[in-house]
Amino acid sequence: MTPAPLPRAAPWPRAFRAQLRVELILLLRQGENLLVILVLPIVLLALFDGARIFPSGSGRPIDFLLPGVLTVALMSTGMVTLGISTAYQRYYRVLKRLGGAPLPRATLVGAKAAAVLLVEVGQVALLVLIGWLLFGWSGTLAPGLPIMALGALCFAALGLTLAGALRAELTLGGANGLYLVFLVVGGVVLPISHLPNWLQPLAAILPPAALSSALRSALGGGALPGAQVALLGGWTIVLGVLAATLFRWE
Repeated sequence: MTPAPLPRAAPWPRAFRAQLRVELILLLRQGENLLVILVLPIVLLALFDGARIFPSGSGRPIDFLLPGVLTVALMSTGMVTLGISTAYQRYYRVLKRLGGAPLPRATLVGAKAAAVLLVEVGQVALLVLIGWLLFGWSGTLAPGLPIMALGALCFAALGLTLAGALRAELTLGGANGLYLVFLVVGGVVLPISHLPNWLQPLAAILPPAALSSALRSALGGGALPGAQVALLGGWTIVLGVLAATLFRWE
């Protein structure tokens, strides 16, 4: 009896587009994802714009706040949404089935990365538009784009590290817990100078502090923030190595 032929892989562009569509649907169809990805950053922008907590000499509140909220947006998509969704895909053995399918694993990883990137581009565009139209932000976006790309890689690597190394329930708690910690002590909506003295040195070296600080300098037309970019790059390399080392498909 002649054995059945093995399934043939679909052409790469078609397989990639199909998987990209699936990944976008998974990212955007759940209400809690939309809350974290879109609603919360917009609420933070509106809520803190009128607050009197920002350093004197930093310009208008929006000049301090918008880079921080952009950091929150990248953090929410890369660390929280990607990390948790990937963890549950591993828990329900979706990743195992996809890994054994004709779809190459590189295509799957590329589709996940592209879906996250498209969502983050939409987040940045929406938040910048709101900052410009409603709060009078007048900075320059272009110098911050490479920094945001590096930050997106950093938080995606952190999310995949959690998803690959921990059980789904622990990833859920860990990603949300880190998100809250970074909101409070990461220098995104609350200046690090407002934290207790003993906590400030630790907060200043966290990934969200490095990203938001670098963005404030770049978007405000200042000099290239070399130290913050180097710190963010260091975090990205370390987390990328951890993600590649610890990630498991099942």
